[in-house]
Amino acid sequence: MDAWEFRDLEGARATSGRLYHEFKRVPDLSAGVYTLDAGATDPQRPHSEDELYYVVAGRGVVSVGDETRPVVPGSVIFVGAGVPHRFHDIAQRLELLVMFGPAEGDRATG
Repeated sequence: MDAWEFRDLEGARATSGRLYHEFKRVPDLSAGVYTLDAGATDPQRPHSEDELYYVVAGRGVVSVGDETRPVVPGSVIFVGAGVPHRFHDIAQRLELLVMFGPAEGDRATG
């Protein structure tokens, strides 16, 4: 069994100095922690894989395609492969659990 505590995953992400920290990868799935501070700009671009976000902590707004909605702890957001998306108007530091199917980058083309 693989099991984690979110605070430990977030600690590893913070130590890395990056916004995103992948902690699990198998061929059909990858999972990571993504954190954006209040007022931050979300630099991500559309991914070639489907994506699921779970908001662990914080408050902000997410835009997916032409839809926009607020996010709070407990929000779950699905983003289809190739769909533009970003978090913005971040009022409280967002801590997100992110899952990609298949694993992030596995469908990417050169």
